[in-house]
Amino acid sequence: MAVPKKKTSKARGRKRRTHKKAVRPSFSACPSCGEPKLSHRVCPHCGTYNGREIVSGEKEKE
Repeated sequence: MAVPKKKTSKARGRKRRTHKKAVRPSFSACPSCGEPKLSHRVCPHCGTYNGREIVSGEKEKE
């Protein structure tokens, strides 16, 4: 099994981890209802995508 010859410094370890971070999802306004929605997904409020109705009607609250 490989064993490191020297201790990895804090700076080197932190440099390696700079790309490991949480990314905030980008929201865009729905062109039909104006509500915020995730890009490239069906609008959860009105059910449209790319100008077409994909899901009929609004979500029913149970």
